[in-house]
Amino acid sequence: MATPLILSRRDVDFLLYEWLNVTALTARQRFAEHSKETFDAVLDLAEELATDKFAPHNRLSDTDEPRVVDGVVRTPAPVRAAIEAFAQAGFLSGSADEAVGGSQLPTTVHRAALLWFQAANVATTGYLGLTMANASLLMEHGSAEQVATWVPALLEGRFLGTMCLSEPQAGSSLADIITKAQPQPDGSYRITGNKMWISGGDHELAENIVHLVLAKIPGGPPGVKGISLFIVPKILLDDEGRLAERNDVVLSGLNHKMGYRGTTNALLNFGEGGHRPGGAAGAVGYLVGEPHAGLAYMFHMMNEARIGVGLGAVALGYIGYLHAVEYARTRLQGRLLTDRRPDAPQVPIIEHSDVRRMLLAQKSYVEGGLALGLYCSMLVDEHRTTTDDTVRRRASLLIDVLTPIAKSWPSQWCLIANDLAIQVHGGYGYTRDYPVEQFYRDNRLNAIHEGTHGVQALDLLGRKLSMDGGAGLMVLIETIHGTIAKGVAAGGDIAAAATELAAALDRLTAVTARLYSTGDPALTLANATVYLEAAGHLVVAWMWLEQLLVVGDRTEPFYAGKRHAARYFFRFELPKTKAQFDLLDSLDTTTLEMDTSWF
Repeated sequence: MATPLILSRRDVDFLLYEWLNVTALTARQRFAEHSKETFDAVLDLAEELATDKFAPHNRLSDTDEPRVVDGVVRTPAPVRAAIEAFAQAGFLSGSADEAVGGSQLPTTVHRAALLWFQAANVATTGYLGLTMANASLLMEHGSAEQVATWVPALLEGRFLGTMCLSEPQAGSSLADIITKAQPQPDGSYRITGNKMWISGGDHELAENIVHLVLAKIPGGPPGVKGISLFIVPKILLDDEGRLAERNDVVLSGLNHKMGYRGTTNALLNFGEGGHRPGGAAGAVGYLVGEPHAGLAYMFHMMNEARIGVGLGAVALGYIGYLHAVEYARTRLQGRLLTDRRPDAPQVPIIEHSDVRRMLLAQKSYVEGGLALGLYCSMLVDEHRTTTDDTVRRRASLLIDVLTPIAKSWPSQWCLIANDLAIQVHGGYGYTRDYPVEQFYRDNRLNAIHEGTHGVQALDLLGRKLSMDGGAGLMVLIETIHGTIAKGVAAGGDIAAAATELAAALDRLTAVTARLYSTGDPALTLANATVYLEAAGHLVVAWMWLEQLLVVGDRTEPFYAGKRHAARYFFRFELPKTKAQFDLLDSLDTTTLEMDTSWF
């Protein structure tokens, strides 16, 4: 029997079936072969595999992290076994086209299934998430020959994939990368340079590793407009598609992080003479798409990965919350404040109001974050399969605006959920006797994966909201107003929550206009992170109002718990945005005016 301490299947079912009505997607041609029964079977299998193959070695992959022995990266045996089981079950190709061996599941269902693996063992799942995003990029932007050569092996798990962006001297500033790609007479390129912080960068967990590498072709435009994208395999293939000689991709070293310790994180050297395929200098690479369009292609992978990172943060926050609830129900300590008898029996700590406060906070964060991630996934399905151009455009605009929030908000607030889970455990929470300390360490990395909060904030306020004359923001406002109208019509506490959300939305609209009215980009963006946090809280409040409309006045414990978590969010969390909106409205210059010599 599956452990209940990975995810709440009841909550996943509520969001998929009662709220998002994901079964309605089966009326679309792409999903016509599916039904609620097939969706349930996928979720059942995900829970079973996550419980049996991923959860048991979560602690082992943390304590026995990858290491280099005689030039080869060694990982615990259960990691490869789990990856092979995942691939054999078809999860790598779950949402891919049938033409490449996929199951054509809705993205919403596929991502809900992946949550089980992310919660059970985020480090091992990391290899798989990168591989799926890698294959997805190639299917979207690669040539027919590239798709035929690389995608089946990726979706079968024979090859695993990476994304190679950052360099030691450039970090997040991709305009400053210096990795070069020299064109060759046969149409390939020779890649030379170094890449840093490459998750899954080297290992022996599959037959091959397919690196997607950003590099610059000499003579191209400066900055980001001169970046191209290349397939650079660890092992080259012969004309028959079989493994051949080693490419000149060499592991320089492994980084050892505070969390995700089971996922290798590498510094890679390309074309520095460790191997010289064909005798020429440089690693062999193959151009994806057009020259100098690499960053746009990579953003396809990054945006998919960003929503995945957000859901990974939710998964870790969620499993921590479930462990905290279980501990609070069973840990006896203290007595009720209304019972002063020294010989009175101790009570479970869940009876103490401050413990309930911490659990309510966690519940509001993780269930709100999960709703946001699945909502964004539903938008992907809508955009991909609708035949209505207007609906497709609206979905595209909403995805653009919500992606920075869907990545950053869970990475911040579901981490706080993990922090509270540790606190609920008391002194034990700070020891390795309980897994909540590992959940926290693992989740702390999500604040930097696929772009920091600051990067997401600049993306949201500096790019996404101004694109297309602000069309994305207008669609978001209109969509939230639609939910508010339904909430007001529902009456009672739901109407009260809708009214509070309407007031916050009015503030967001006014503050956004004020920030853009300055004509000074530095001033507009000086407090972009505050804007991201305020907008994120507003969006999650919207997610809670959406759930309240489904819950209605039902009194069963599950629905009562939903209603109370929403009440907590509207009373304790949404009011925090008022101070943030006040700060933004003041066009504060404190950070701009801080002289660097004063630190």
